[in-house]
Amino acid sequence: MNKILLATLYVAINSVLLNAEPSAFGAGNLDNPNPYGLTSSEKTVLENKKALKNVVVHSNNQANKVDSLRERIDGLQSIIESLSRKSQENKIALAELENKNSEDLKNSDEYEKRLGQAVELNTKLSEVNAQLIAKNILVIEELSKLINSINTTYVSKEEFNNLVNDVNEFKTLVAKELKSTSSTQVDKSSLDTMNNAEIATQAQAYYDKKYYTKGIEYYSHLITKNYKPANAHFMIGQMKFKRKNYAEAISYYKKSASLYSKASYMSELLLNTAISMEKTNDIQNAKTFYNAVIAKFPISSEAEEAKKYLLAL
Repeated sequence: MNKILLATLYVAINSVLLNAEPSAFGAGNLDNPNPYGLTSSEKTVLENKKALKNVVVHSNNQANKVDSLRERIDGLQSIIESLSRKSQENKIALAELENKNSEDLKNSDEYEKRLGQAVELNTKLSEVNAQLIAKNILVIEELSKLINSINTTYVSKEEFNNLVNDVNEFKTLVAKELKSTSSTQVDKSSLDTMNNAEIATQAQAYYDKKYYTKGIEYYSHLITKNYKPANAHFMIGQMKFKRKNYAEAISYYKKSASLYSKASYMSELLLNTAISMEKTNDIQNAKTFYNAVIAKFPISSEAEEAKKYLLAL
């Protein structure tokens, strides 16, 4: 509005000056770029005109500056609004990031917890394995002592072969054993009338016929007479084994091995001991004895059997 007032005033003054009577030959012409012949009043008017023109120009310049500043303010306002929106977006993104970090931290804590539990379990398993290894070492040492022990009373290979010469001459008569017990039973006094060699021969015959009740009776009598006790214990162990009385079989096998560790039947004794231990769920000791058979008798049929049992465990 100031610009309009100043322009109006400028036009009015020009109009007044144009209506004034000009001097001869242009004297007193205020519109002349280089007026001359001016009176004092005309000079005053000319000075006021120049001053007013300067004011109008200055006012226009100020108005232009104000407009420019307003444009700049509008631009800054747009920038501020944009920054405000960006700041709000950043706040939302930061909140989401914090939530995600919180979830990651929870997951990390759970992972650390589970890792700790796994390490603890692995430590316990290592301790258990160490105990089992130590136990196996003791069993192996005990077995070595049994194998290396020497007994002066034993059955030679030749004597054993003589006892089993007729092994293929008998047929399987399992069912007849119990039925014929009453008619064939020999009391203690009858055994006392026989010498040890005769009893041993008859005991072997009962074993071959699978008359295990009579066989155990005769071999037990030989044990009381201390006649080849290592072989008698082994044979009773064999009959207990065939009857699936594994716990008692192990006991007789162990006694036989302690009496004579170099017997020809030792590979079979160790194998059947291992099988009996497996049947009684003594798996660790069973593995030890299977390995002992393989180590002590590597080229025997019992070693091949032991390998098959180990693979099945």
